[in-house]
Amino acid sequence: MRFGICILPDRPWRHTRPLWQRAEEMGFDHAWTYDHLVWGGLPDSQWFSCIPTLTAAAGVTSRISLGAFVISPNFRHPASLAREVQTVADISDGRLLVGLGAGGSPDDTILGQPDVTTRRRVDRLQEFALLLDRMLTDDHVSAQGEYFAVRDMRLVGGSVRDRVPLVLAGNGPRSVRFAAGHADGWVTTGAGADDLDDWFGGVARNCRIFEETVAARSDGKAVDRYLSVDSSPRNSLESVGLFDEIIGRADELGFTDVIVHWPRDTDPYRARLEVLEAIAERGLS
Repeated sequence: MRFGICILPDRPWRHTRPLWQRAEEMGFDHAWTYDHLVWGGLPDSQWFSCIPTLTAAAGVTSRISLGAFVISPNFRHPASLAREVQTVADISDGRLLVGLGAGGSPDDTILGQPDVTTRRRVDRLQEFALLLDRMLTDDHVSAQGEYFAVRDMRLVGGSVRDRVPLVLAGNGPRSVRFAAGHADGWVTTGAGADDLDDWFGGVARNCRIFEETVAARSDGKAVDRYLSVDSSPRNSLESVGLFDEIIGRADELGFTDVIVHWPRDTDPYRARLEVLEAIAERGLS
């Protein structure tokens, strides 16, 4: 199993730079940050942009993979995103992971878009992901979809996709099937639940859907599965014992990767740094 950590972009770079470096020193396989204009979890906080943050992180690390957790169509176009992905993949020497999701509030209203139903939000994400995939692989891409249009988008120098995995978020059956059928990875936060058993029960149901869909892929490609464990009713870094329990249950469900959050002094993701340090000191394996 591989281990990832998410570092929120709510503080200036002079404060978060050491965290990215420390994540690599601790032995994490990948480090992530959120992509929002405003995040509902900290709506009154400072908030910095995902792509420049990942670019900066690439410059102060050398091994760890760097991920967007997750990019949505709420305020992005796949053509301009494709160019940014190409650039960060080059700067990071192929260490970029691109998470994609349907998006939520308040990002969905900041640019003045009309309300979008959940179904249409998923429709938009699927069109977005498929078009982005093309533009990271092919040159001279033109398309006219329901949500996005592009005319003769250039990709000079060869495919970016053989270095940049697309990891699609999904918590419902339709999104899980799409991720399993089209992406390099599936990431889930699970559904709301009152306790760990109920939460893992919902995750397990989606794992069965995922496995059935991957088995039917015509290309026979393996698809990584990522679990955001701090989306459960318990913070995984409450204690070393709880961390071990949650990781063990994720492993039993076949997850290849888990993601925790850097401990914060206040909610969300309030936890003690000492727990993270103890886990890293004994080794992430």
